[in-house]
Amino acid sequence: MKFLTSIVALALAIVNAHAQTSPEWGQCGGIGWTGSTACVSGTACVVVNPYYSQCIRGASSSAPAPSSTSTRTSTTVAVPTTTSPSTPVSTGFVKTSGTEFTLDGKKFTAVGANSYWVGLFGLSSSDMDKAFADIAATGATTVRGFNEVTSPNGIYYQSWSGGKPTVNTGSTGLQNFDNLVALAKKHGLRLIVALTNNWSDYGGMDVYVNQILGSSGFHDSFYTNDAVKTAFKSYVQTFVTRYLNEPTILGWELANEPRCSGSPGTNSGTCTTKTITNWATELSAFIKSIDKNHLVAIGDEGFYNDPGNAIYVYQGGEGVDFDANLKISSIDFGTFHESWGEGADPTGFGNQWITDHAASMKAQKKPVIMEEFGTTGDKQTTYTSWYSTILSSGLTGDLIWQAGSVLTNGPTANDGYAIYPTDPVYQLDTTHAAALKARA
Repeated sequence: MKFLTSIVALALAIVNAHAQTSPEWGQCGGIGWTGSTACVSGTACVVVNPYYSQCIRGASSSAPAPSSTSTRTSTTVAVPTTTSPSTPVSTGFVKTSGTEFTLDGKKFTAVGANSYWVGLFGLSSSDMDKAFADIAATGATTVRGFNEVTSPNGIYYQSWSGGKPTVNTGSTGLQNFDNLVALAKKHGLRLIVALTNNWSDYGGMDVYVNQILGSSGFHDSFYTNDAVKTAFKSYVQTFVTRYLNEPTILGWELANEPRCSGSPGTNSGTCTTKTITNWATELSAFIKSIDKNHLVAIGDEGFYNDPGNAIYVYQGGEGVDFDANLKISSIDFGTFHESWGEGADPTGFGNQWITDHAASMKAQKKPVIMEEFGTTGDKQTTYTSWYSTILSSGLTGDLIWQAGSVLTNGPTANDGYAIYPTDPVYQLDTTHAAALKARA
């Protein structure tokens, strides 16, 4: 009987030991972590930052980040030692030199895709891994995504109650973003992160205005009201300082597509181009004051400020002055988005739009990327034309809207622009990435 009892106890111990190990890509440590610090066979626990350690295959273990409470806000990344060629490591921070990005003193080509959904919908680690693998397989180096979801359900980074915000540092919040960063690092991808959204999707600027000012606020109060700006700076400081020493982050964007106008139903107040230029100057300087490592951009659509121009996106009516904003000393690179379907010849317009922004890039001697572009029409013909213009104009780089993958529960979000690995444009993207990297 004692022998049988011993066997049962041993079996239970083995089961419990297995149950207490974290799976590959699972969390195994970090500030506030109360789960297992052991990893399944073949993987090792590697510190991503003080808040998140992860089980990575082929890596050498580094001491797990402490599980006790800490007031430390900076990020220390322990780079894993590995012989696996499938696990690239982010070694240095992306910098700028004239109109180019650089990495470790050499040209860095910013080419890739947007994937706003990869960190928002509670995807498993394996699904996030698959999404990044599909993007990286085109030769991409860079992925752009959104941040700062504010509704307290699913994945969210900040919630509001009674006009007071609370940052979510748990597994459904910043720990989820920690995981996303680690998986991007695995595939050798750099991240451009937009810190809030002009639009009401997934939180955004109007949440701040409504929570703090109520019905007396306007959309442009986000740019001008001191209380609102202070609240956003507080969030930005919490988020940015968490990743101060993480080279996987290429850069921060102040917002996705900041404009005077917001989503339908909002009032833009008295906003002008100076409103957004002044805000961008203040906020970018604030980020630079706390983060000397990462690049900063505005994240705007690249509208020009030429009131007499016949074309809407050149008239300045949305409060964006691309040339003035690119001159801001604390803005490191410029962004613009292809203006969907402008005019009778969208392909031709897009080529002119690219050429004009390349001219602005050369005038200010800063990198400029077309970071959202797409069509629901003849993608193959249109993108071939645009890619040719990007190469010939010398534009620094581009990020297609948007990446698509087929994950555990089926295809990812498709708004008509998504490019899945089975799409012929996927191969076109691959060819373009190689050509852009090879450009002298």
